[in-house]
Amino acid sequence: MTAALKFKIFVISLAAGLGFSTATAFGQSTSDTKTNAPALGVTENAGSATNQIQTVREQAQKAEQIRTECVNGRRRVCGQVVQITPGGLVVDSGYTDLLRAELSRSWAAPGTVTASRPSNLIEEQTPGSACIGLVFLTDIPKRPAVKLYDYVVIEAYPAGDYVYEAVPNVKKTIRRFSARLEGAVQWQLAAGGK
Repeated sequence: MTAALKFKIFVISLAAGLGFSTATAFGQSTSDTKTNAPALGVTENAGSATNQIQTVREQAQKAEQIRTECVNGRRRVCGQVVQITPGGLVVDSGYTDLLRAELSRSWAAPGTVTASRPSNLIEEQTPGSACIGLVFLTDIPKRPAVKLYDYVVIEAYPAGDYVYEAVPNVKKTIRRFSARLEGAVQWQLAAGGK
């Protein structure tokens, strides 16, 4: 299934979540539809349907804008797993030598792989560039299973921030990335509604 098709399905499900129905669009309440009685207050229902259509359209435009921002903000997370949580992985990213061809068969590599991080590396602000520093990675693939101190190499999309607690009572806010574009868009939409 292509990303465009997945996005269209997402927008349709968003419309369904707002309670839009074809009966409402044609000026009938759901009780009128069941009994085949003439619709009363057609203009009132039509106005409501127009408002719902406008809301769906605005939500779809917002989702498309967020999707574009996520695609443009994507980064290559290439680093060592320093913490495993139920929601994802904390990764010390910036090990650019993990991007070599022999490691491209899988998104994960064992901790025995030889890898190092250049000391003077600066993150570029271009889509797909290597991500530098601690990041939280969500929506990761189920296979292969990743262990502490293994390495990961995966393209991910920005999805807000995460509060990382390396040691008790010491918290640090780090960037959150999703390995799935749809996950990043949904997270950003939910965060924008709060």
